[in-house]
Amino acid sequence: MLEIKAVSKSFPGVLALDSVSVEFRAGEIHALIGENGAGKSTLMKIMCGIYQADSGEMLLDGKAVLFRDYHDAIRNKISIVHQEIQVLPLASVAENIMLDKLGAYSRGLVIDWKRLEAEAAAHMQMVGLEMPPRTQTSRLSAAQKQLTQIARALSSGARLLLLDEPTSSLTLHEAATLFALLAKLKERGVAIVFVTHKLEEVLQISDVVTVLRDGKRIGTEPRGALDRASIIGMMIGRTMTELFRGFLPVRPEVAALELRGIRSEFFDGIGLRLRKGEILGLYGLVGSGRTELAKTLLGEYPRTAGEILVNGTVARIDSVYDALHHYGIGYVSENRKEEGLILSDTVTTNIGITIWQKLCGLIPGFFNPAREVAKSVEMIDRLEIHTPSASQLVGRLSGGNQQKVSIAKWLVADCEILIIDEPTVGVDVGAKEYIHQLIWRMAAEEGKSVILISSDMPEMISLARRILVFKDFHIVGELADLNEVQYTSDEVGRRIGEFLA
Repeated sequence: MLEIKAVSKSFPGVLALDSVSVEFRAGEIHALIGENGAGKSTLMKIMCGIYQADSGEMLLDGKAVLFRDYHDAIRNKISIVHQEIQVLPLASVAENIMLDKLGAYSRGLVIDWKRLEAEAAAHMQMVGLEMPPRTQTSRLSAAQKQLTQIARALSSGARLLLLDEPTSSLTLHEAATLFALLAKLKERGVAIVFVTHKLEEVLQISDVVTVLRDGKRIGTEPRGALDRASIIGMMIGRTMTELFRGFLPVRPEVAALELRGIRSEFFDGIGLRLRKGEILGLYGLVGSGRTELAKTLLGEYPRTAGEILVNGTVARIDSVYDALHHYGIGYVSENRKEEGLILSDTVTTNIGITIWQKLCGLIPGFFNPAREVAKSVEMIDRLEIHTPSASQLVGRLSGGNQQKVSIAKWLVADCEILIIDEPTVGVDVGAKEYIHQLIWRMAAEEGKSVILISSDMPEMISLARRILVFKDFHIVGELADLNEVQYTSDEVGRRIGEFLA
């Protein structure tokens, strides 16, 4: 359907694509994978007209095409779902899905909302969005916003569907719904390009796999000819061995954080206990209450009753500022673009923002910018953040390096308790393993306490030594013996599944 021939693309100081050639065929799911900076997103944006190639050509159904913008791609039935969430928060879900088709539902200046919402509801059902079409998008979780974007792409009737990390915020349940939908689209002859860092998904649903590295195509193979180890070898040029990380030296008698009888608009008396040196996993479907509990703890959502105890003492937390500066609690948001980072500011500012008060020292109003830069450079080195300098704008970094900055700003503040929400969303396999090691060392070597919120089952099994299972804003189960017994991934998955059934 679409053939890329010797396409190259450069940005200042970076050769993003180096003479890449690849074919995407109707009725196939083609996985496009590689580490951050490999060129995946650049190639996708060229395919849908957001970028234009410096050299090379594209053939659509055997004919040369040049897309000057995204509208050209849409007219040719090519649609993209970006990794970055791009919705209008104050508009309804229906409006976001039908945004580029409002004219088809209007008579003069009057829009037939009933017909528009009915059409939107049909696409919402396809992706598993169970809510009224008039729901304001700002009330949706990151995963639900991602599903809204997918529904929008489907509503355009695309022949070629480009999906950039579509499951980055989804749990296994939502991902399974999406995969069933992709299988139906494939049967209808739709060509699907699937970018993901989750190799389990590549092996599960793809027909063909293309690996990019440093802007070059390393190879294209049928999925059946590859396994996890060979894919990783192609991606990073080395092998990685998955090892059981061991048990944590948890101090069970000491509670770093305890929630007792928390009530709010979401919860009716929920509680949990995080021990010193523990990685406590919160697992559940999207909307089950994991992130909502974290934000209630941090004061973003008001609580009407209940107590928060830090190191055994009742704490008063009404904001993220209180949590950080009074109780040493940090929060890595699942939505780094909207909540975790200031994309238009520098790496230094984003890392240093949590320690500005400390950098003022004993003199009110006195700020030492040299110390801020030094601390930022220290974290850049420690987390191996790939950036030209500490003054680089964060919005120009790759997704994986943005996530490292999002984590770095809390590490530099030396938080004793860290809540990490989806720590490796949109992060490649190499950076993912690095972040996993970082989280493990924080607990195992530094004695810090971590609440890990993740929709990535292997990630949860690898890191969490106790798991609370959430459903409908309740804790419906607990795997309490993971720090005593080494279970297989299948055994842990089965036990979690029984709680969610």
